[in-house]
Amino acid sequence: MTDTLDTDTDTDTAADGAALVERGSRLHRLRHSDVTVWVTMLVASVASLVASFVLSIDALTLAENPNADLGCNINSVISCGTVAGSWQSSLLGFPNAFLGLITEPVVITLAVASLAGVRFPRWFMLTAQVVYTLGLVFAYWLFHQAMFEIGALCPWCLLITLATTLVFFEMTYVNIRDHNFYLPARTQAALTRFIRSDLDVILVVVWVLVLVLAVVLKYGEALFS
Repeated sequence: MTDTLDTDTDTDTAADGAALVERGSRLHRLRHSDVTVWVTMLVASVASLVASFVLSIDALTLAENPNADLGCNINSVISCGTVAGSWQSSLLGFPNAFLGLITEPVVITLAVASLAGVRFPRWFMLTAQVVYTLGLVFAYWLFHQAMFEIGALCPWCLLITLATTLVFFEMTYVNIRDHNFYLPARTQAALTRFIRSDLDVILVVVWVLVLVLAVVLKYGEALFS
């Protein structure tokens, strides 16, 4: 009985994936292609890993010399040193950037393996979603702290926030498409229609634009002074 259910689920998932690719314009098909999804996750994860590496080096530099002038200390607003010197930058007792060095290679491996045709079990993808959602919440907590408490922005941190957002949306897309959330049928159908209509793309674009607008409205000309 279990084998039958699993087979039915796999069939439904494959059918949904095929429907997403076959439906609509060439641009629509490109967006729903597995290659597009996993390459987006791969590029975003690599960018976040590079940013985490740079921030880790900066953290070690500041640990050796707290007065060191970092390369991204541009002005009073764009200042990695100010952000790195805050208690928020080492919330768990070590530089937050070290978390990126640990987690991003996992996402990179997931993306590369998926591009190679590996299909991970539902429980694994659901676990990855939960863990990455926690990472997203943490990234936006740090963004909020930088914006309204620390009063300075770190370009590398902003890159990590953007990359984390893109990976989160793509991972959510995959898990909705592949029925990995164990949702009721009606909820699953509604979310599937949502991504088939490309509303998730519109959502992430609006999301990023709101972030950019928030930074501009908060700091305005001070960003370039």
